[in-house]
Amino acid sequence: MTPEPAAARTDAWVWAVRLFPSRSAASAACKGGHVHVNGKRAKPAQALRIGDRVEATTPGGVRIVVVKRLLSKRVGAVVAVECYEDHSPPPPPKEERLAMPRRERGTGRPTKRERRQLDHFRNQG
Repeated sequence: MTPEPAAARTDAWVWAVRLFPSRSAASAACKGGHVHVNGKRAKPAQALRIGDRVEATTPGGVRIVVVKRLLSKRVGAVVAVECYEDHSPPPPPKEERLAMPRRERGTGRPTKRERRQLDHFRNQG
């Protein structure tokens, strides 16, 4: 068995423990300010150490984890869960999630007036 490294790249670690679906998505999230290490924005190549607190805004919601083990390569889901302590808040109940309004089936294309109303509605939120 190979010894654990002293530090790991932030983008590689969040990808390896399956917080992001791809390494490029993890790197883009770091560059975009969606990954914080110990309360500060993380660059993709920032060194991550055991005990660091990682807050990541993922497609599934906000994830808050504490590093227990360093990885540089992607591992299976069972092993990945053992590499961090999850402190993420529970997801909101289904009733609280916003649903995208849909047009009734068979009503055809929206008129110009209806499109403007939809655009106004979407831009308010």
